[in-house]
Amino acid sequence: MLNRRKFINYTGLGFVGIILNGTDPQLYAANMKGKIMTVKGMIGSAKLGFTLTHEHILVDFSGAEDYDPSQWNDDEVIRVVTPYIEEIRNYGCNTLIDCTPEYIGRDPELLLKLSQLTGLNIITNTGLYGAADNKYIPEYAYSESAEQLSERWIREFEKGIEDTGIRPGFMKIGVAPESLSEFHKKLVTAAAITHLKTGLTITSHTGPAIPAFEELEILKENGVHPEAFIWIHAQNEKDDQIRIQAARMGAWVSLDGLDEYNVDQYCSWLKQFRDNDLLQKVLISHDAGWYTPGEENGGEFRSYTTVFERLIPRLKEKGFANKEINRIFVNNPIAAFSIKIRKL
Repeated sequence: MLNRRKFINYTGLGFVGIILNGTDPQLYAANMKGKIMTVKGMIGSAKLGFTLTHEHILVDFSGAEDYDPSQWNDDEVIRVVTPYIEEIRNYGCNTLIDCTPEYIGRDPELLLKLSQLTGLNIITNTGLYGAADNKYIPEYAYSESAEQLSERWIREFEKGIEDTGIRPGFMKIGVAPESLSEFHKKLVTAAAITHLKTGLTITSHTGPAIPAFEELEILKENGVHPEAFIWIHAQNEKDDQIRIQAARMGAWVSLDGLDEYNVDQYCSWLKQFRDNDLLQKVLISHDAGWYTPGEENGGEFRSYTTVFERLIPRLKEKGFANKEINRIFVNNPIAAFSIKIRKL
């Protein structure tokens, strides 16, 4: 593992330099007008900076029936998590997108406290997670229509989550890794309706391509452009060309399982996107963290540093320019998460 000071020297610019000197001026100017919703409120997209697009602060796997936020103490979570956030702040990370949905540990007030303490932009979500055999789905979701579910998500965006006043900056849904069930089709439809009312980007825990393309078809039927959709865990699809096809359609392809053992594979995937002139449609993150309630000291927390300590140095060794690295970690998140209604 590289020492941070040596790493900054190794890159030649450090991350501040990458952001300031490696930016594509046209892309930067185009995205300046966008808005991003963080837990502290709306910011201009230019303030997003270097972004990790799929991470977790806290995750509770007990399921919707047994879900109880009183299981954790915010002060204890902050004690454990803050050093990991400060670590990526020292590397120049500006924003962390927390992809923990409701009924799995979404805690907007905890995220706000961490953001205020560390200065890191943190973004939370609305939506419902239907993966894992619907373990995290509340009873009301089965009987309500897609329109009724969307009303809940729209209300969170317009009024804030519960009584916190904290608003989500994107949607997070989840589907099974096979052909979509009728219930999961309803979740996607609800997300489409919500997008057309709010401009919130739809991220979906998906994995293989079959459900991903079914989701894209439902969005199309509802008049939503693929640019509004992030295919989460696309690294789980074995056919590289299908990922390229989704990107050509306009969808965001999220390769979000980076760890110290698969860095070369991620470099190879990024090269494929670059070779196909589609580097502007890929998102990279770790899916790391997280504090687990009920486990001693929150369990085994996986840090968010592989991007900085291993992936970017390897990309530079393989000839990726600062401008291309900036595109992946600054411009692409801005374009993906700016609040904008994207119609066909």
